[in-house]
Formats: sequence, structure tokens, C-alpha cells
Amino acid sequence: MKTFIRSILAFAVLILSGCGKDPLDIMPDGRLTLEEVFNDEMMAGEYLNSVYDNLNHYGTAYDYWTMLAGYSDEAHDNDFPQDMGRAPSRWYNGELRPNWNPMDIYASVGANSTEANGHYYRKSWAGIRQTNIFLANIGKTVFANPQMKSRLIAEAKTLRAFFYLELIKMYGGMPVVDQAFTDTYKFEELRRQSFWECVDFISKNCEEAIAEPYFPYRITAEPERGRFTKAVAHSVRSQATLFGASPLWNTGGDQTRWQTAAEASRLSLEQLSDAGFALHPDYEAYFYSRSDLNANPSDKETIYEIKPYRSYEFSHLMFRMHAIPTLGGDKAGCSPSQELVDAYDMKNGEPAILGYADEDHMRPIINAASGYSEANPYVNRDPRFYATVWYNNAYYGEVNGKPYYIQSYLGGADGISNLMQRTRNGYYLRKFRNPKQLDPNSGTALFKKYRLGEIYLNYAEAANEAFGPTQEVYNAVNTVRARVEMPGLKPGLSKDEMRERIRRERQVELAFEEHRIWDVRRWKILDKTDKLTTGIEWTKNGNSFSGKRMIAGRRKSWTDNHLIIPIPLSELILMPLWEQNPGW
Repeated sequence: MKTFIRSILAFAVLILSGCGKDPLDIMPDGRLTLEEVFNDEMMAGEYLNSVYDNLNHYGTAYDYWTMLAGYSDEAHDNDFPQDMGRAPSRWYNGELRPNWNPMDIYASVGANSTEANGHYYRKSWAGIRQTNIFLANIGKTVFANPQMKSRLIAEAKTLRAFFYLELIKMYGGMPVVDQAFTDTYKFEELRRQSFWECVDFISKNCEEAIAEPYFPYRITAEPERGRFTKAVAHSVRSQATLFGASPLWNTGGDQTRWQTAAEASRLSLEQLSDAGFALHPDYEAYFYSRSDLNANPSDKETIYEIKPYRSYEFSHLMFRMHAIPTLGGDKAGCSPSQELVDAYDMKNGEPAILGYADEDHMRPIINAASGYSEANPYVNRDPRFYATVWYNNAYYGEVNGKPYYIQSYLGGADGISNLMQRTRNGYYLRKFRNPKQLDPNSGTALFKKYRLGEIYLNYAEAANEAFGPTQEVYNAVNTVRARVEMPGLKPGLSKDEMRERIRRERQVELAFEEHRIWDVRRWKILDKTDKLTTGIEWTKNGNSFSGKRMIAGRRKSWTDNHLIIPIPLSELILMPLWEQNPGW
């Protein structure tokens, strides 16, 4: 960490050309001093812009253009077992080590690419370091419009809070650093602080940003797409306080942490609502579109989505890398797991599957009150199921003027196979892609990092743990369900029953949005969820089908040491006061 924390970002041709100056009129060594940068308001703004380079692209920018869902129980990545060199296969094989993390493998675009995910530890610290430098120097910068200066300071605080959240939810408590490092700083004396101390720091930064009147709630112009806003500060605080109150990081069961998390999300819902945020009316269409940027957008739910990058933007990669083989694309990618399918309620609001009677999930415990049928498991399910999962014999739409039905039965055109281009569990991913899109370059979807639906569920979970299943808890969950015309939860649930329903609701509402992998860790249920994933093998018999459950793949990444990612060994060597995370 010494090397990259001490390094100073070089600003040369790019910054100067952005300021309208001659790009050749630079210092002899091609660099600018920090004093020169912060003596110019445009260059100071460019410095903050450069901090965004440390954000990962999330979505489908993991090796090999896969999704984080495949690292959790909500999906099976079909690179496994055909390509054991790919990151998901190495994750399943239990190859995470203190000196190597499969998540850090770049997505096939080169070791120095900024267009792929990886190296969360290094990128997060770089982002923290740069925001500290910005905040330490921006005070002396003279702006023609002082409101812009106030906005940039709030934006920097939100960025710092964001990078801390991404860092600690993977690696645990880190040193709280709010000042720029000097050349004489003694890094060997740096100590780790608790997770909750980091949460306090994150909350403080977010609250200061939220209080800034010149920090906007929305981006309203295309050139500013991708900038953080006041709404992002609300999202970061909501998620951070929820994580800090959860069993993994709240080992003593401190109820005040749940109360703090509930209040943070309650205030965010109230203030975001006042600012015009609301759930999008069409769950399916919402995910295959991008937000419209204006003061009164039709998309009022999105808080932050990842801006396009080069030609390989999110919709293009979703088309090619998570595809039905007969409808284009390079590979099947992440297939929704049977475990995810089983989590969807029936349309009458009753859970279909209550659990499993065996460790291999071959014997589902069927809720008799639900109306679920093993012979017809895809009938009368939660509408979010149909918006997320392609299943055997599902009607896709017209292709080349003819109706097309998914053929994921044995021997079908889309059938189970050991090829990377075929599903291994009988399912394909539907979410994020318009069925009418038949060309990889015609999609518009962007990956939504934060949205209002999450904050409703954050509040419901925290408030239930703090106060029990109050009417406010019911209202929050039922608001999310009402969007897709699902019945509200039945009254009279106990606190434990409500906890189970909220967890199920998060699983289906936030599927493939990079929540499940962290949720099962903060709840400390990884050993119950991630040992394997299953599917259904369908056989065609004339005009009918018969199916049997099957194991898609077993995994070795479910033991307690996998609850927290190990700190990179190269960094630990430089920090003699630090202890490695448990089990590593």
C-alpha cells in the first residue's frame, strides 16, 4: 500500500487539453504540481474526475465477461467445468488465497485496463487517497461560482464514503484515514479499526454531503452521466449502516446498530421521496433500459448506474456473454440457479418451496398452501420470475417471423450440455435484456449500482430487527411487492418469520444485482447456501415434458473463512500491526 498511497497522480496532456490550453505547453517533465492543479478551478475539477477511474464497472465486467451472481448461489456460471482457468471455476474450486483472489482476474482486456473489474483493495485505497488529497487542497481553490466548489466537496466526500464501503464489506475494518498522507508518514504504525468505526466515518461523510444544498439529487445532463449525487450518499449510508448492524459485523447483537440503520434508511426514503424518487412501474422494462437524464425523468427509481465504457458496454456484453445459444451470443454465461427459482413466491403470495429435506436440494419442501406443482413448476409464479428467468418451453417471442419457445430440454436446441454455449442447469438469464433485441449493439441497458428498491428492503430488514414486524416494516416490503402486483405479506408474522420473508424478498427483487454474494455473508449463512447449485433436467415426451432435479456444480468456497476476503499478503507484510482475516 505504501507505493500507491504515496504516488501522486500525473496530470499532463489530458487535463491541459480539457482546459482549452495548448497540450504541449506543459512542465518539462510532463507533470503538474498539486499547487498548480489546485490554483486552477478547471484542473481541480479534473482531479476529482480522475478519482472515478478507480470505480469498477460491476455488471458483467468480471472474467470472462461474467457476473458476480455466478460467485453466489443465485447462479451457475457455465464456464464451469469446461474452462477451469476462468475466475468462477477457480472460485468454485476454492482457490481464493491471501496472495491471490479470483475476483481480481481481469475480464480479458489486459492487465492495465480500466474497463474491467478487479483489484478492489488497491482501487479502493487509491480512491480514498485521491479524495483525501482533493479535500486537503480544494479549500484554497478560487471558483468563479462558489456553488460548484461546494458541490465538488460534497461529491468528494461521497466518493470517499463509497470507496470505504466497497473496501470494508469485502475485507472488514480498515484504518480510518481522513487526511492526505505525507512523505514522512509511518505506515508501519497504521492500525486497523473496527467495521463500525468505518461505518461511522462513512455515515459522517454521507451526512455532510446530504446537508450540502448545492449537491444535486439527480444528474440532468448527459455530459455529467456517471457523477455521484446526494441520492448516492443516501444509498451508501443506508447500505453501510445495514452491513454494520448485521450478524457478521455485529457479533454482540447490539440493537442500537439496527436502530441506527433503520433510522438512516427511513430518513433516506423520506427525503428521496420528497426529491421525486419512486419505484419504476415496469419491473422488467426497467432493467433493459437506461435512465433518462432530466429534472423530471420517467425513470424515477435509479440512483446510480454505471456509465457506458468503450464499445463493450453492459447491454452489449449481456447479449453476447449471457445468451441463449440459438439467439446469438458467445456463451451461456450465468444461468439462474434452481435455488433462485425456488425462492419466487406463487402469484397468490405464498412461498412455493419452504426449504429442502436433504443437503443436495433434491427433495424440496413444498408449501401445500401455495398451489405449487412439481409437474408444472413455472405456472402462476411471481411476475419477477418471468422477468428474470428463461425456463424450458417459455415463450420468447417472434424470431424471424416465427414464435420461439426455449428448448432447454435434453436434446433441445438450447438443451443442457457441457458446452460453454449451453446451460448446465436448464435455465438462462432473462433480466437486463429486451426479448425484442436481436442485435448486440441495439441494447440500451446500463448496470444499476444503486436504486430505490434496495433502500426499501434495507429499511424493512433493519426496522424488523430493531422493532419487530411493525406496520412500517410491512409497508416497506409491500411497497416493493405492489410494484409487480404481488399480494402483501400476510399479517401476524413473528419477527423471525418476517426476517425470513425479507431475506427471500431481497433474493428475488435484487437478483443478479450484486447483493446476494454479500447478503449471505453478512447474515453468516454461507455454509447453508453456497455448497452447490442445482437445476432441472427436462425430457421431452411427445408434446409434454418430465423433469428431475440435478446438481449443476459443487463448490468449495463456503467455509467460514470465506465470509471475509483475505487481505492481500503483499499489503499485510507492510503493516506489522495488522492481523490477517480469520481463517487465512
